[in-house]
Amino acid sequence: MWLAERPVAAWYLSRQLVEVDYYSDEFVVSALLLEAADVRRIVIYLRGGKGGVGQVRPVRLMQFAGPHTLVAAPYYRGTRSDNGKDEFGGADLEDVRSLVRLLRENYGDVPIHLIGFSRGGIQGLLTYQDVGAASFICHSGVTDIYLMFEERHDLRGMMKRLIGRPAVDKEAYDRRNGYQHVTEMSPPVMIIHGTSDVQVGIQHAYILQQRLESLGVPYEMHIVEGEGHVFTPPKERETLKKIQEWMTAVEDG
Repeated sequence: MWLAERPVAAWYLSRQLVEVDYYSDEFVVSALLLEAADVRRIVIYLRGGKGGVGQVRPVRLMQFAGPHTLVAAPYYRGTRSDNGKDEFGGADLEDVRSLVRLLRENYGDVPIHLIGFSRGGIQGLLTYQDVGAASFICHSGVTDIYLMFEERHDLRGMMKRLIGRPAVDKEAYDRRNGYQHVTEMSPPVMIIHGTSDVQVGIQHAYILQQRLESLGVPYEMHIVEGEGHVFTPPKERETLKKIQEWMTAVEDG
């Protein structure tokens, strides 16, 4: 199934995390994986950041793990010098799709939930419909890339290099504008956002909510007062419980 597997110095209960390699287009890309016995649910965690910033950490996978839940998190191409270029919601989306295809080949029709954190909001909104996910959870996620360009002056240089300028390269921005790709046939969405998030403003949550409402897509929304981009431990524990309840409710129909 995998081109290679490497153990990681991290364990969850009696399970060791592994780093796996797989083909995405012509590139060999990697993902962090936490297996489970008798897999009944798969969670794909889509990280934020770019390159070494916001890199996947074992604790993130452990947060969503369960006795029958396999958790995987793609690193995205471009994290190594020889495995392509991270296009920030461009060709790197195939890294998500390829990972899901491989897991489906091995585990069949097990429900798959995508969780997008920060930049992962874009990755999820642009792929969760393609891969037939049961649901998408947008946690402090970017939903409007035009708004991101306006908000994050510190990231404009990176966005200009990878995507261009919104006024000039509108087609490239439209292709990455997550909320606009949601359709009336999209699976249900859970939105989680803190009111004090200065990295991805709360408006991203409301933009996605408005889109979902206008299309009649089922959703659940949790706006958490006073929380920033990364929640404090007590609020994060509450949020993780809500996510587990949401996934179960979606699966139960």
